[in-house]
Amino acid sequence: MLSRAFAEGFARDWLAAWNDRDIDRILSHYSEEIIFHSPRIARVMGNEAMSIFGKKTLRDYWTKALGLAPQLFFELDDILVGSDAITILYTNHREEMVAETFVFGPEGKVVRSIAAYR
Repeated sequence: MLSRAFAEGFARDWLAAWNDRDIDRILSHYSEEIIFHSPRIARVMGNEAMSIFGKKTLRDYWTKALGLAPQLFFELDDILVGSDAITILYTNHREEMVAETFVFGPEGKVVRSIAAYR
């Protein structure tokens, strides 16, 4: 079971890494075998993909996405804690509410992440 303290620390550091646009720090939270799901992937990558597999591919995607959003900023709204996952509710620079769920593997790294938008 994940603790509230772990979830809060993860959320603070994850959001700060994004707001600092620090791709290495962002990726430090993820396992090499990460599976990331988002409806934004297809738009950014110019294809029909809904998922990213692997840390290197995720780095390529987020590097491109950051380049398209120089005004990017996330503001924390809430944190929900589950047994092996947390969901961070945040508002992005477009004033959209986002829910992102992070499933953690045994090493404490994110193995699956799912982003959903209002």
